Amino acid sequence: MNPLHIAPTKSSLLKLKKQMQVLQEGYALLERKREVLTRLVNERLNHYKAIRQQANSVMQQAYHSLAVSQMQAGSQKLRQIALRLKPAIQAKILPRSNMGVEYPSIQIQDFPLEPVATMQAESSLDKTRRNLIDFTLLQAQLGEAEISLYRMLAEQKKTQKRVNALKYHVIPKYRESIRFIESTLEEEERNTLFQIKVLYQGSKSPG
Repeated sequence: MNPLHIAPTKSSLLKLKKQMQVLQEGYALLERKREVLTRLVNERLNHYKAIRQQANSVMQQAYHSLAVSQMQAGSQKLRQIALRLKPAIQAKILPRSNMGVEYPSIQIQDFPLEPVATMQAESSLDKTRRNLIDFTLLQAQLGEAEISLYRMLAEQKKTQKRVNALKYHVIPKYRESIRFIESTLEEEERNTLFQIKVLYQGSKSPG
């Protein structure tokens, strides 16, 4: 069979063999990329799970200390204090790339806690603010881990599809066409040699 429907000529055969070599080299590169991406996906998945577990724990602490502060100072007082406070964190989003996969890198800088001019619930309020800042930092890390994991996984699946396409469809078609052309050329060569032999024997026959 000739699945590529290429004329069985020597020039076509040479061209197919060169293309076959390029395909095999591309397959090897994609296979290595797939292996690296698979390892990175597993590493980032474990990293994401660890941060998520830590974030859930800190979130519970933050809500608990916030509830204590609300009981001691009241919700209205907490809102007034919050409106007067300057931002406690500063965030920057920078682009990063790994194995051709782009994802945002979130960098957060936290500032020293600004003193609160109130004696009521001061200690619990400071604890609440610290917990909320820690939770925000973890949420930023969690967001970065989730996005990078999702994009790495998408790239890994796309690479896997390309590897499978080359391995099970493209390369086998080239191999089959190469075998077909080689077989056709060999058959033509045998026919040519047979015809030459017949002509040679005919020329030696007595006239």
